[in-house]
Amino acid sequence: MTRPVIGVLALQGDVREHLAALRDQGAEAVAVRRPEELAGVDGLVLPGGESTTIAKLAERFGLMAPLRVAVRAGLPAYGSCAGMILLADRLLDAPPDQETIGGLDVTVRRNAFGRQADSFESEMAFDGVGGGPLHAVFIRAPWVEEAGEGVDVLGRVVGGEADGRIVAVRQGNLVATSFHPELTGDRRVHALFVEIVRSRMASAHPAARAGADAGDERGNA
Repeated sequence: MTRPVIGVLALQGDVREHLAALRDQGAEAVAVRRPEELAGVDGLVLPGGESTTIAKLAERFGLMAPLRVAVRAGLPAYGSCAGMILLADRLLDAPPDQETIGGLDVTVRRNAFGRQADSFESEMAFDGVGGGPLHAVFIRAPWVEEAGEGVDVLGRVVGGEADGRIVAVRQGNLVATSFHPELTGDRRVHALFVEIVRSRMASAHPAARAGADAGDERGNA
């Protein structure tokens, strides 16, 4: 099957780390700053950073409307930290004029864990990936205050004052985490997202998938 082209929204935030993580999983990873670059990708990562800044830059670069259209048309997207905020349909503790891309039926609380000084690391279970707990890095992180019926909860905080808070979700082709897997060297979240992109590509091009399967069978004959 064709190698997926996965973009990283490169307006602000930890772009290089996501590009490296995606390449480690066999994807062709590219920076996305303009609508024509967005049009050429099979999936998109929305990185951590400052959500209000990213949203304002996306508007300035003419990307906000195309992003909304693409996500609602089924483009797989993964948001980490600020990216979770950008994918949320509803926000708490946000400036009244803050824009989001939307698509995830969740209510997200910005800076839910506190300020930079309250950043922390923790081990947590993550549904959908094997290999045991993930080491999660939380930096001025949000959490999901409320998830809609169609949203799968993939991870929660264990222990402390935030025990049970939702920090990882999936809804169809959309995935979001409060934490930053791109900073730890653990590529399992990125591997999950690349697989989501591959699955969508296969379903969008069934003839190509069938041909690949037939080739596999001939090779094994």
